[in-house]
Amino acid sequence: MDTTAVPSEIQLTVEPLLLEVADVVNTTLDLDTTLRRVAELVRKVIDYDIFAILLLNEKSKDLRIRFQIGHPREVADRLRIKLGEGVTGIAAQKGEAILVDDVSSDQRYIASVPNVRSELAVPLILKNRVIGVIDIESPLPAHFTEEHKRLLTLIASRMAVGIENARLHTRTTRQARTLLLLNEIARELTSILNLDQLFKRIAELLSRLIDYQMFSILLLDAAGEKLQHRFSLRFQENIQLKHDVPVGTGIVGYAAKHKEAVLVSDVSKDARYISSNPETKSELAVPLVYKDKVIGVLDLEHTRRGFFTDDHRRTIATLAAQIAIAIENARLYEEIARQERRLERDLALARELQFRLLPQKNPRMSNLEVAAKFAPARAIGGDLYDFLGYSLSRLAIVIGDVSGKGAPAAIYAALVSGILRSHAPIEPGPAEMLRAVNYSLSERRIDGQFVSLIYAIWDDENCTLQIANSGLPRPLYLHDGKCEIIEATGLPLGLFDDAEYDEFSFDVKAGDMFVFFSDGILDARNEAGDLFGRTRVEQIVGKCFDGSAEQIVDSLFSAVAEHAAGAETFDDQTVVVIKAQGNRGPVK
Repeated sequence: MDTTAVPSEIQLTVEPLLLEVADVVNTTLDLDTTLRRVAELVRKVIDYDIFAILLLNEKSKDLRIRFQIGHPREVADRLRIKLGEGVTGIAAQKGEAILVDDVSSDQRYIASVPNVRSELAVPLILKNRVIGVIDIESPLPAHFTEEHKRLLTLIASRMAVGIENARLHTRTTRQARTLLLLNEIARELTSILNLDQLFKRIAELLSRLIDYQMFSILLLDAAGEKLQHRFSLRFQENIQLKHDVPVGTGIVGYAAKHKEAVLVSDVSKDARYISSNPETKSELAVPLVYKDKVIGVLDLEHTRRGFFTDDHRRTIATLAAQIAIAIENARLYEEIARQERRLERDLALARELQFRLLPQKNPRMSNLEVAAKFAPARAIGGDLYDFLGYSLSRLAIVIGDVSGKGAPAAIYAALVSGILRSHAPIEPGPAEMLRAVNYSLSERRIDGQFVSLIYAIWDDENCTLQIANSGLPRPLYLHDGKCEIIEATGLPLGLFDDAEYDEFSFDVKAGDMFVFFSDGILDARNEAGDLFGRTRVEQIVGKCFDGSAEQIVDSLFSAVAEHAAGAETFDDQTVVVIKAQGNRGPVK
């Protein structure tokens, strides 16, 4: 340790002081605790009346008080000091300590506390980069000395590391908490199927993320020309707003037109702002986008300028995708419920809606051939299948069978489909996805309703397949000239809160095939009451080793139709077949 720059009268203080500095740096990663201990440590060696640690905002290039003693709260909260302005701004800009014996005769001084006469500002420097300033003030002229400046500089040089580490830890911890909360919110929202209840719950959950004062949900009208207020809060009171906002007009209209979040720190300085509430000073508008189409806008307002931050914008933009899914899910649920009440008149429309939820075409992969078919027992049914794109040339394959038939099963299938798609962006493994869907369904359990699912993930680059099953018939694996049953089983989703699921992995060769099917295939009966059964399925599949995935699907459906000719179809029928190809390469 070099103490040659420290005068002899305080050298005896330096050694224990630096030990205390090291203790602060090494024993805590909480930023508030770190800053408080810095203030306590400085007071042991320098008597001050006013103390502040200002941290540099890299984006706006200004200093903001992060911890203080003696400053009025309202001043400390809004004070922004640009680099090169005031004693602290100059200290930060030059990267050197500044001692002022009498601020009343120094034009650089910015008054924030009355009766201040002397000031000492020392930059916090880490790896030749200024991250902030320690600033102390006194009502006495010439209160601080050169020795104080050297000592505070010594403290600052050591504490910069601890402050930066604590700041990074605080930011990381906050982000982790936010992501966890976002996941919880998204999971809950996808289970609410009433739009009015959904809007209210969105407002409540958003308040856990951002302490807004005004909030609105605006949805795009059927023509796609105007945003209509569907839900609004002003200072926690529900209000009705009737005026519509044309797309492209105002801040919310701009967000909708350009499909981008808009953060305005001071609405009085933004030409796009349309004055509708004189109390509004800052605003954040985030578009709701579903399948690349804007369906509405979330609008948050506050009476304080600069209240919303880039972190707020990123957080709400992430959540907006889940909210859009939840709104579309609830819209779909209400629409199908209306169709159910109209019964025969609207069953054709309900059938069309269900088929639109299914993939409109099979995915194309370099190393995989995919074929699928769904035939409901009635106009609409409870089977489902889907293909969800993962990153890194991976594809999630879903096949499901909801308990019951008809409209109730179809509505529940739509709910399950929405839950699957809301979780898919985080790319869970098969067993993890089954647990997540089971948890979401269990939270909003509907008597007598459950779903059996197979969830598989195909890796097109490595030609591997992972499978987990929650109650569907065990799938078939065709390889090396034999037809093998995959012993994947599990409890249906939505019945048992703590159900666990096994996961099976396969290294797949060219020509290998996997056949997935719902109960409706096995349980198809002829007029004599005989089941089609697993044995027939295995026999038909076993004859198709050299066939395509499409040929197996067609063969199974043809055989079932022939077996059950003349008998009423009892259950929905779904088959999904995948076959590995010989080439390798990226997804087309």
